[in-house]
Amino acid sequence: MNWSFIAQYAPFFANAALMTIYISFFGVLLALAVGLVCAAVESAHVPVLRQIVRVYVELSRNTPLLVQLYFIYFGLPKLGIVLSAQACAIVGLAFLGGSYMAEALRGGFDAVPRVQLESAQMLGLTRMQTLSHVQIPQALSTAIPGVVANVIFLVKESSVVSAIALADVMYVTRDLMGMTYDTYEALTLLIITYLVILLPISIVGTILERRFDYARR
Repeated sequence: MNWSFIAQYAPFFANAALMTIYISFFGVLLALAVGLVCAAVESAHVPVLRQIVRVYVELSRNTPLLVQLYFIYFGLPKLGIVLSAQACAIVGLAFLGGSYMAEALRGGFDAVPRVQLESAQMLGLTRMQTLSHVQIPQALSTAIPGVVANVIFLVKESSVVSAIALADVMYVTRDLMGMTYDTYEALTLLIITYLVILLPISIVGTILERRFDYARR
């Protein structure tokens, strides 16, 4: 192990990790918003909108993130829509993640007992009030394991954004391997960086799962 290499280039990975965290945070946030809207539409059984959501989910889940990023980064400028590399990465993660979040949250919506919806209707709650006060809180509680798994999945998928010249940890790793040929050390730093990012998410997710599981008992 070349410790001098690790000491010299560890700060580069720290800076790249901030980029990875930045795009992952906003990508996941937008993915949750998209997924929640899509799951709510499917739960409400709105005919036309539901079909649009299903087309989006199938398109997103059955095309690689790399292809989606290329379309956003290289294709949209042909239509007059120019986004920065960071914005393209965030939009790409949100587009992919929204479909996975939608499926996880849809399972949560489906798990809400029908009798609770009928009770809300009897109490005079509107559809929006029922959605916000009855369905969404319980759906999120049930969907926590799937949502956490999708968050981890999206953070790992963020490694693909190096293909559009965004200086994340994967980009720095490939750059250093090409310049120094210290492959083992570069990959070691890459693994450590992802562990530092993902382990806290996994731990927090486990705690949330246990708390919500205890609350449902």
